[in-house]
Amino acid sequence: MEQLIEFAGDHYLMSLLWVGLLLALVVTLVQSKLSNVKTYTPQQATLLVNRQDGAFLDIRSVEEYRKAHIQGAIHLTAERVKNNDTASLEKFKDAPIVVVCATGLTSKAVAAQLQKAGFSQAAVMQGGISAWQSASFPMTKK
Repeated sequence: MEQLIEFAGDHYLMSLLWVGLLLALVVTLVQSKLSNVKTYTPQQATLLVNRQDGAFLDIRSVEEYRKAHIQGAIHLTAERVKNNDTASLEKFKDAPIVVVCATGLTSKAVAAQLQKAGFSQAAVMQGGISAWQSASFPMTKK
């Protein structure tokens, strides 16, 4: 214990950074547990969308979307969703909408925004497009 205190005293910036990262991790974990946004694997998301006539919502940039995306996915940038420009999603108001980003990190906030806007079944695909590609699921450029 003495060595830890001595290390913290000698390297206070590194110690503060470590404590900050630990707090950020704890806050993120607590927020994810308290959030009512569901998270699905690519397999679960595909079954959900196909069985309940839902949709995938791709929130990546236009360039990323054009390179490759899930077939039939609706493209809206995260900025447009935050500005409540969701007219193209209105027919999915009560259907599952699975939000997809590049790695699954930014989609949770967009799904929460959609839920606030009345999209009751907005969810997130865990791992984003990276997980989709890792599962060897098909992508399209059209």
